[in-house]
Amino acid sequence: MSKDVLNVVKKKTGKSVSPKDIERLASGVKPSTLQSETQLRQLIKQVSGLVNVKVSEETINDIIQAVKSSKLDSNNMQQLMNMMMGKK
Repeated sequence: MSKDVLNVVKKKTGKSVSPKDIERLASGVKPSTLQSETQLRQLIKQVSGLVNVKVSEETINDIIQAVKSSKLDSNNMQQLMNMMMGKK
């Protein structure tokens, strides 16, 4: 687990997350998760709960729309992590 990921989570949420927490959450994410709005919505809520930050329904919809409209290869999790961390 990259310390960059943990630092981005802390910077954006003000909350510390352990590598084990992220690994446990990530272990349930499959490429199909990004294709299913229901699964993606559930993942967003799980992440929200992990860092104890409430995410509005509007923001959830924006995230889902961004993932669906992106040209990410759902098999390339590194590409997804880079997008979420603001790297190109």
